[in-house]
Amino acid sequence: MEEYFAANRRRWDEAVGIHVNSTTGAYRLPQFRAGAEVLAPIESAEIGDVTGRRLLHLQCHFGLDTLSLARRGATVTGLDFSPKAVEAARALSAESGVPGTFVLGNLYDAPDLIDGSFDVVYVTWGAINWLPDIRRWAEIVAHFLAPGGYLYLLEGHPAVMALEQAEDGRLVPHYPYFQGPEPFVSDEETTYTGDTARLVNARCYEWIHPLSDVVNAVLGAGLALDFLNEHDRLAWKLFPCMVDSGDRIMERLPPEVTSLPLAFSLKASKR
Repeated sequence: MEEYFAANRRRWDEAVGIHVNSTTGAYRLPQFRAGAEVLAPIESAEIGDVTGRRLLHLQCHFGLDTLSLARRGATVTGLDFSPKAVEAARALSAESGVPGTFVLGNLYDAPDLIDGSFDVVYVTWGAINWLPDIRRWAEIVAHFLAPGGYLYLLEGHPAVMALEQAEDGRLVPHYPYFQGPEPFVSDEETTYTGDTARLVNARCYEWIHPLSDVVNAVLGAGLALDFLNEHDRLAWKLFPCMVDSGDRIMERLPPEVTSLPLAFSLKASKR
């Protein structure tokens, strides 16, 4: 398993520089530096009031959402396994004057790296697909939540993640929805932002977690489900046919394509 993590870490270390300097607007860093709200519309509406709350952002990348939530009044801690991402997050915090603590480490080692409990655990957009064990992930989330605290998860919908766009434009099954323990392997030379910079570390390893597995993992960790929502928007262009939703950075399927769930979100509380 460490081989998979190491390959993914190399890819993310390389991707950080591309994302921090992105020219496509996928990461709204200029707007963040100007003081604007940069959370995507779904999580912006659903996360709720975080004023005064202790918030843990797992797999935080270079900390843009983490610091956006700090601006909303949360006391934030971010965790990421990429040294380059943590370095960039700390630099963005210092540059912006928005306080945040950023910890380097693999998610599965988080209980040994971070002390204390949190009112909110926040996980969004392309995070759990890098994790082989979704039940252990949920147990770690529950470990960090204080009584009355909650998990907010927003992810690409696993049903649509199993599809690819064929040459004739149709969306067709390609990856196994019920995948099992072995990852699917891909070689993607560019990142999801649309930037043209080529990655040397193109190979990555990912897992599709069926929606039932995610929900059952959360329930099995002792959390109570507050809501489960499905959405027709996504924060990146998963298929070439997707079009701008007109709602900040969100993408939708075009009108001629049958409607599909592109993302899901859930909130689960520690009673």
